[in-house]
Amino acid sequence: MQAAVAGFGLGLSLILAIGAQNAFVLRQGIRRSHVLAVCLTCAISDALLIAAGVAGFGTLTQAAPWIEPAMRWGGAAFLIVYGARAFLSAWRGGAALETAGQGTEALRGVLLTCLALTWLNPHVYLDTVVLLGAVSAQYEDRLSFALGAMTASFVFFFSLGLGARRLAPLFARPGAWRALDAGVGLVMWTIAVTLIRGA
Repeated sequence: MQAAVAGFGLGLSLILAIGAQNAFVLRQGIRRSHVLAVCLTCAISDALLIAAGVAGFGTLTQAAPWIEPAMRWGGAAFLIVYGARAFLSAWRGGAALETAGQGTEALRGVLLTCLALTWLNPHVYLDTVVLLGAVSAQYEDRLSFALGAMTASFVFFFSLGLGARRLAPLFARPGAWRALDAGVGLVMWTIAVTLIRGA
């Protein structure tokens, strides 16, 4: 039980910081567009990465050092493009508002974006695979630690995605959507810059 609580606490603390993935989930939640699918995709992806970390996948990145820079540059490129799209949406103004709550976005496109924001982000690997994997080695019951961390991901993503609906009245104004899109773009580009600087 102690290992599970520790895994839950550490997993939640690592995922709370606003990032590309969280900003995307928040935006989809406010738009009420494929929210359950997005939350489930993020949570399952996290669970797979946590399982890999606890199983010792971190040693692979040490054996093949080219993996980390490849993920870093690929993730930075994707975030720059996605951030530019968010800024364009903010500049156009009101475009996102027109489709809010109508679920007009294609599910395939939404899920592909969600998967890219998750699997092309080196920070996700550092947090879930490397850090959680290393900490889990301190516990005899590594399975409970992993399950605790996975539970934290499910709780967080579904709380964020479904809870974002409460912000819908605020986003009845086009100016709020512009601010959100600009904020998402800023988060994406900031993370991209940190990835490039660390390369």
